[in-house]
Amino acid sequence: MASIIINKALAEDLETIQALGRQTFYETFAESNSEEVMKNYLEESFSTEKVKSEFNNPDSHFFIAWEEDIPVGYLKLNSGAAQTELQDETSLEIERIYVKKSHHGQKVGQLLYDQALETAQNLKKSYLWLGVWEENLRALQFYRKNGFEQFGTHTFRLGGDDQTDLMMKKVLD
Repeated sequence: MASIIINKALAEDLETIQALGRQTFYETFAESNSEEVMKNYLEESFSTEKVKSEFNNPDSHFFIAWEEDIPVGYLKLNSGAAQTELQDETSLEIERIYVKKSHHGQKVGQLLYDQALETAQNLKKSYLWLGVWEENLRALQFYRKNGFEQFGTHTFRLGGDDQTDLMMKKVLD
């Protein structure tokens, strides 16, 4: 395995973020949802307009994990009003850490998480928080291993299905 490099996404990386988002979301959730629901969600959530709008928000931060010249995962962080729930000025939301299935178990997620932690410290945030689907056991284990604790729940609607996300946070030193 070649070494993984984490870079802040630049304007020319927009299509890479869009493609990574579609692929990794599909790989993570397709077997638990219908093809139609997945298709609709991916078209809406990763449309060029939506990704461009998120990317251009000064309170959102994107990072890409690269193995040589191949993108293998990405991270999306939100602060201030860009946060999806809490919108606490002292917090940083990890909205997405997604890694291609081909790179699961290769510490790419840990490198992306380490970037989130470093960004939170640089921004002088008091805590990190996120929402993770209650049935995504791999992600739950990962976040618990990294010191996150559940503090609530949130309903995430995918198609006609209400799914429960566990809200988790980690207080920083």
